[in-house]
Amino acid sequence: MRDSLRDTIVTRLSEYERVVEVGIGRQSAVASGLADNGVDVVAVDVYDVPVPEGVVFVRDDVVARADATARGDDASLGPYNGVEAVYALNLPVELHRPTARVARRAGADFLFTTLGYDEPSIPVRRESLAEDTLFVATDEPGSRRG
Repeated sequence: MRDSLRDTIVTRLSEYERVVEVGIGRQSAVASGLADNGVDVVAVDVYDVPVPEGVVFVRDDVVARADATARGDDASLGPYNGVEAVYALNLPVELHRPTARVARRAGADFLFTTLGYDEPSIPVRRESLAEDTLFVATDEPGSRRG
């Protein structure tokens, strides 16, 4: 990720006090930048990965979490409990809906970028960034949020 895009995303997400990054993988620059700005960051991934100082890592499967939260058990929110935003970078299309369900259940905003030219599989509002588009899940008619 280019520094200018990272900085733009960090600036945009720094308005939140507590966030979760879904699928952090090996790209931790945004999480690190947010933590440096005083944002409480939890990073989740299905694999154990190292995260920068100031970022908490939780091994979690957002698809399994979405299934658990669909049963209405707030205790099943795990690391998403009490967050203001859930974000993901280069999120595969098959994870758009499950991640949106978890964010909705947590009462959090859901913001993400996609892989390449994938279109979002959920209703979104688009925000133009320096070199990419940030998608923000909406509560518009037909949306699963709300």
